[in-house]
Amino acid sequence: MSARLRLAVLAACVVSASAAVAQEGRVDPERLNAAVAVLAGDEFEGRAPTTPGEEKSVTWIAGQFRALGLEPAGDDGTWFQTVPINRFVHDGPAVITARAGGETITFQRGTDIIANSHRPQDHITITEAPVVFVGYGVDAPERGWDDFKGVDVRGKVVLMLVNDPDFEVAPDSPTADRFDGQGMTWYGRWVYKFEEAARRGAAAVFVIHETAGAGYPWNTLQNSSTAPGLDIVRADPERERVQAQGWIQQAQAARLMTAAGLDYATLKTAAQSSDFRPVALDGVTMSLDFGQTFSRLTTRNVAARLPGTSRPDETVMYGAHWDAYGRAVANAAGDDIYNGAVDNATGVAAVLELARLYAEAPRTDRSVLFVSWAAEEAGLLGAYYYAAHPLVPLETTVVNINMDSLLPGPASSEIVVIGFGKTDAQNRLADLASEEGRSLIPDPAPQVGAFYRSDHFPLAKMGVPALFAAAGFTGASDASRAYVRDRYHQPTDEWAADWSMEGAARDVQLLYRVGRDLAEGSDWPAWTPGNEFEAVREASAASREE
Repeated sequence: MSARLRLAVLAACVVSASAAVAQEGRVDPERLNAAVAVLAGDEFEGRAPTTPGEEKSVTWIAGQFRALGLEPAGDDGTWFQTVPINRFVHDGPAVITARAGGETITFQRGTDIIANSHRPQDHITITEAPVVFVGYGVDAPERGWDDFKGVDVRGKVVLMLVNDPDFEVAPDSPTADRFDGQGMTWYGRWVYKFEEAARRGAAAVFVIHETAGAGYPWNTLQNSSTAPGLDIVRADPERERVQAQGWIQQAQAARLMTAAGLDYATLKTAAQSSDFRPVALDGVTMSLDFGQTFSRLTTRNVAARLPGTSRPDETVMYGAHWDAYGRAVANAAGDDIYNGAVDNATGVAAVLELARLYAEAPRTDRSVLFVSWAAEEAGLLGAYYYAAHPLVPLETTVVNINMDSLLPGPASSEIVVIGFGKTDAQNRLADLASEEGRSLIPDPAPQVGAFYRSDHFPLAKMGVPALFAAAGFTGASDASRAYVRDRYHQPTDEWAADWSMEGAARDVQLLYRVGRDLAEGSDWPAWTPGNEFEAVREASAASREE
């Protein structure tokens, strides 16, 4: 289908939606499909941030919001929130060595160690820094866990295990289910580990790669290690980012430990106990030297709003990221465009369809905010920037309903919830699903930590309850397994003329009903007791009541 024909199909859906559909407030699968076809078209060039594809994407999305009669909710009365970012590119080779006794060990960047930096400087040099193993690098007071025990790691290279302390322990271990067992928590994510190392003043941090704990093999990291890195502009980058961060092959980490007279397996077992204390690799130091170029760029979130009637300062949010991976070197099939049809043209199409339903219905008591996030694939950057510079107060944001990767095809009797059981917002979804004879199921691959890898998460860290359901990359069905295997983050993630969005429409309909219930009510969804974000939300609730 040509670009002109796709646009014509969507326009026809806009002007000729049946009166019955409008009155019933029903998600229209044909409109969903038409919007996906537009956004996933080659003329959008893969929707990469800071490219002509971004300009086409955000302009089109804003135009859809405008046509639906929403209000702009971005900066200074516009549809956009400008997100300043830094772009980092390797500049020349890296020299990475370790000294152990009289021996020098040389590591190959990419093969043995992946080392990058998000410090805005053109050269990174670390010389003869002591090395310390800090177990899983976790400081989780609500779970009674502290891997650091007050040990000073400032100026040192820290090695951390991937995933959570209970990931591989025996069922009868005192650590069993201390975190979430096979379900990765925030503390198991490499992003957390990098941040914790920075908070403690480390010079560098390397997460020890093991395929089971990471959820992907080393070559997945290696293949993306030379791509430009993006990060939001930090107020204090020296405090928020270590000089060098990355991954180290398990065998290479074991080699360093052996050089210090230590045993990797023994240390790993010790780290699975809450009694663990950091272990210095006596006599071992590391040095790193590499260049990089960095540039200041901007990307944009798109934001639209329908103000509430009686409590406009309280907000229900829907969000989906607009970006994909842009263009790349042509693959064997000759296709160099990462169209991002499922991930995440489908999510943006869902947000637009939700905006239509709210615009055509009577206004709700609370306001409803619709955001299409920038630079999710680069590390949730648009959402992280919003979390630091919210367009509406986070303490009065009732819930954040996330849309990421809806599969084409028929409806299923089951709906996957990413982060199952984390908030009571999913209870509403369960009740509504049961009315249709459907049920909720948890993410079948919790070990990969999907809850911490989509745009609701930066706001969750700030306490905003999140609901993330119906993601297509979970492996919960034959269709989603085939998508992950054959199309996920590949140029083959393309729209096809035989697509049907009937199943996605039913899922989005339920999320509309959940959001509308909350937008018309007075309840405040809460995190499950003991959740890592509960305390933050309780503090914001206290500020609401003052």
